[in-house]
Amino acid sequence: MTTQIKVTGTQNLGSVQFTGIEGGFGEGKKAMLVKDIAAIHGREVKAINQAINSNIERFKDGTDFIDILGVNQIDPKEFGYTQQAINSYVGLKNKGLRAGIYLLSERGYFKLLKILEDDTAWEIYDQLVDTYFNMRSELDTSNLSPELQMFNGLFKSLAKQELATKQLESKVDSISEIVAVNTVDWRKDTRQLINAVAKTQGGFSAYQEIQSEIYTELERRASCKLSIRLTNKRNVMAGEGVSKSKRDKLNKVDVIADDKKLVEIYMAIVKEFAIKSGVWNG
Repeated sequence: MTTQIKVTGTQNLGSVQFTGIEGGFGEGKKAMLVKDIAAIHGREVKAINQAINSNIERFKDGTDFIDILGVNQIDPKEFGYTQQAINSYVGLKNKGLRAGIYLLSERGYFKLLKILEDDTAWEIYDQLVDTYFNMRSELDTSNLSPELQMFNGLFKSLAKQELATKQLESKVDSISEIVAVNTVDWRKDTRQLINAVAKTQGGFSAYQEIQSEIYTELERRASCKLSIRLTNKRNVMAGEGVSKSKRDKLNKVDVIADDKKLVEIYMAIVKEFAIKSGVWNG
């Protein structure tokens, strides 16, 4: 049974604001509206809905998504939808077409990312898991007895000490992970390192800036222009009959992947950025 859905306020991911929502998939569970997911990914709501509807057999109703148009006592206007938008969804349903105002769980969002299939989607997912889905409401202890408040304070103190100990233990392991980045899984490994660097400099909003700085440094060291190589690669693929949608998904990392020398330089630069930023400090 669907648990109560409630708005918890405005959340931020970089420069994008979205509606914080709890419930629907379990008490205290975070959820996201498709319209907010579209804004975060820089895509149209229609495109995200189409991605879900075209793969609806992969999504489990009530576990991965909820159509809030079909939930009693929920007014979509509470979630920022206009009456005109609501009417358009109802109109499509009345015509027998698949349509809805979708709310996705973390599990449902993860499945959506598998469908979107681009590096940006995975980068955003890392940030959302760290900064939104894993947030938990602070327990109100003001009504506890003095004895229980004392034990709660002791527990928090011990928890902080345990966290500090684990952070110290992780320093050497994290340095080892940075050094261990290799050519086998270099795309995934470097992306994770850049995400870690971004977290030390403001989170998702800093990611693109850091990535741009890395590209600039690579071009300086390798005496090349990634933008020109990217254009050339897309032109070649166009001549081979590759669809425009696939060509548009190409990015500078795809260009780097074509040149072993560029891969080695790129890996070295990312490692340097990670070490300079002190990402091993927890």
